[in-house]
Amino acid sequence: MTNGGKTTLTNNLLKALPNCCVIHQDDFFKPAAWAPLFQPQDQIAVGEDGFKQWDVLESLDMEAMLSTVQAWVSSPRKFARAHGVSVRLDASDTHILILEGFLLYSYKPLLDLYSRRYFLTVPYEECKWRRSTRSYAVPDPPGLFDGHVWPMYQKYKREMEANGVEVVYLDGMKPREELFHQVLEDIQNSLLNHS
Repeated sequence: MTNGGKTTLTNNLLKALPNCCVIHQDDFFKPAAWAPLFQPQDQIAVGEDGFKQWDVLESLDMEAMLSTVQAWVSSPRKFARAHGVSVRLDASDTHILILEGFLLYSYKPLLDLYSRRYFLTVPYEECKWRRSTRSYAVPDPPGLFDGHVWPMYQKYKREMEANGVEVVYLDGMKPREELFHQVLEDIQNSLLNHS
C-alpha cells in the first residue's frame, strides 16, 4: 500500500529493536529514464493504462533483493556491521531483519523467509489524500492514483489473499504510536516464544 505508514513504522522499529537491519524494497527499483547518466536505459514499462508501471513486480529487481536478504541470512552480524548497524552483544545474539515494501508478498522466493508478515491498510480516500501530499522525484502525472496505483494495490492484495499468504492486518488509520507498540509487542512476544 502506498503511503500507508510502512516506512514510519519501520523506522520506529529499527530504533527500538536490538541488532535490527532493514532492507527497503524501494531501493530495488530498476533504472528509469531519470536515472543518472551511467544508467541510461529506461527499464520501467508503460502499461495499457498509459502509465509507467512502477507498482508492478517487474519494475523491481527482486533477484537482487533476494540476494541481499540471503546475505543477511548467511551472516546477520557481518551484514549489520557492513550497513553501519551497531551490534549489541547483550542481545543474546538475536538479529532481526525487517523487509519494508509494497509488493513483498508477491515474490514467492521470499515468502518462506518471513517469520512475521504485516500488511498496513488505509481506506481509498485517505490513501489518495496522503499520496497527494507527498513529493516524489518524478511527480505523479494526473490520474495516476485512480488509473494505476490504487487498482494495482487492489490487484496484489487480492492475489495475496487468494494465494493464502498469512498476514497480520494493521489499520493504518490508527495513531502511529499505537501501531508501533502493537507490532513491537508482537515481535518481542515472538522472540520470547522462540528463545
